[in-house]
Amino acid sequence: MITSIVLIKTSVDQIPEIAEKIAALEGVSEVYSVTGAHDLIAMVRVAKHDDLADVIPGRISKIPGVASTETHIAFRTYSQHDLEAAFSIGLDA
Repeated sequence: MITSIVLIKTSVDQIPEIAEKIAALEGVSEVYSVTGAHDLIAMVRVAKHDDLADVIPGRISKIPGVASTETHIAFRTYSQHDLEAAFSIGLDA
C-alpha cells in the first residue's frame, strides 16, 4: 500500500464542495480542511505507484476549483499504537 499526502490549494469559496468531490474519489481515504498555505489535505492510499498518477493528476487536479496540488509520498507509517509498543519494550516485569 502506498500512502501519499496531497496538499491542495482551491477556490476558498468552494472548499466544502471541492472537499466532498475529492473525498468521493476512489483511492482517497480522507480529506481535511486546514489552516495555512493550503486549503485541503487529502490522504491517498493506492496499491501501486502508477495508481497515484490516476488519482492525483488524473482526477484530483481536474476537479474545477483545484488550483494546485503538492504531493508527498510516505516512506513509513508511525501510528500511536506503534509508538506505544516501542516505548513499552522491556517495561514488563
